[in-house]
Amino acid sequence: MPERDAAERACVFDEVALGYTEEQALAEAARCIQCKNPTCIEGCPVRIDIKRFIAHIQLREWAEGVAALKERNALPAVCGRVCPQEDQCEKTCVLARKGEPVAIGRLERYLGDYDLACDLEHRCKPVVGEPTGRRVAVVGSGPAGLACAGELRRLGHAVTVFESLHAPGGVLTYGIPEFRLPKQIVTAEVGVLEEMGVELVCDAVVGATYTIDELMGEEGYDAVFIGVGAGLPVFLGIPGENLNGVYSANEFLTRANLMRAYEFPMYDTPIWRGRKVAVVGGGNVAMDAARTALRLGAEEVFLAYRRTEEEMPARREEVHHAREEGVRFEMLCAPTEIRGSDGWVTGLVATRMELGEPDASGRRAPVCVLGSEFGIECDTVISAVGTRANPLLTSTAPDLELNGRGYVITGDDGSTSMPGVFAGGDIVTGSATVILAMGAGKTAALAMDDWLRSRDGVIARPDVR
Repeated sequence: MPERDAAERACVFDEVALGYTEEQALAEAARCIQCKNPTCIEGCPVRIDIKRFIAHIQLREWAEGVAALKERNALPAVCGRVCPQEDQCEKTCVLARKGEPVAIGRLERYLGDYDLACDLEHRCKPVVGEPTGRRVAVVGSGPAGLACAGELRRLGHAVTVFESLHAPGGVLTYGIPEFRLPKQIVTAEVGVLEEMGVELVCDAVVGATYTIDELMGEEGYDAVFIGVGAGLPVFLGIPGENLNGVYSANEFLTRANLMRAYEFPMYDTPIWRGRKVAVVGGGNVAMDAARTALRLGAEEVFLAYRRTEEEMPARREEVHHAREEGVRFEMLCAPTEIRGSDGWVTGLVATRMELGEPDASGRRAPVCVLGSEFGIECDTVISAVGTRANPLLTSTAPDLELNGRGYVITGDDGSTSMPGVFAGGDIVTGSATVILAMGAGKTAALAMDDWLRSRDGVIARPDVR
């Protein structure tokens, strides 16, 4: 796929990947051999009919291709950009056995962008079923919540989505940088759900503004879906983390995204713009933070990771882009202290690591090399070592069963220990991918529909397409 030159893009927030032209999309779609048994579908968490939507591209039937996509995925332009297709549908593509798989994600993006280019009246909107008279509250407007809301609305239920921040989209809006997922894409995709009749209520913190019991009590909702993600940051637990210039990746990216640092100087976001920035971590969030720091004007950005590049959980594409843009990688390196002067960060102390035996994740565990400590000059440190469940909502729901790490315990269908309350996404699994969260939201929506209809003595679900 065409993309912006690395030197040009490293200082601007314009999208890196430029998307296929029509000619490129047709050429890539022609590589699909339309298998009798399309194994790619098995690799998709929401079971998109990949064979069918690519067949429509082959025939230049763009609108029909979009409709095929949206039967299973309400956010194709988003997922075509941020889903790790290389570990999902493309991994199970038949062509991958001997060569390059069909670029399913890029074709999905092409159709998603085709749909977004249409005016709202002519965009593909899923058919909404006959009203059931039931009201459902969806807590959180991230991938799980949006997928759940769209599916429930399609089935005829009245749906209200409660978002704690001032803009919908959850991690799609506040977590993923503009150069990977433009905000206008998220806004446009959410706009279709609003056109379907989904109500969005922002600046509403469930756990403070409302509790789950209040939603199902005086607010009159018949069921609730919890899709609040796992946004509580994890820090390094080393001396010096209280110094000015230390960020969690969550705060750093949220400030840059929701306070529009990507439109500087039109918006002068209150964010410390470091000259030498250290990012600690090896996942996609670490790559996003490092690349954002570059675009905010950092002269030097390096990424410290305690394993080797081979073990990094980040997508290969993101690692490649970060390196192209000038991020320096310090592998087998673990910070032990953040040093400062007059309350501000002046540097990191780190130790060299070596890989030992595999741990529970299957990756070789890093072990400190004695006497290998060294210093790194920096004025900003960003911790991107993971997140955990925020207890704000769950602490006000004593009947909601949690595991030892504070995540909501559910059945396979998303049902919780509270009747009528379902959950899905990162608040159940811990940090995972956008499409896995969407899959959990859709699964829960169908189970909620069954639960609501059984209360009314209705067993059959209408066929809504």
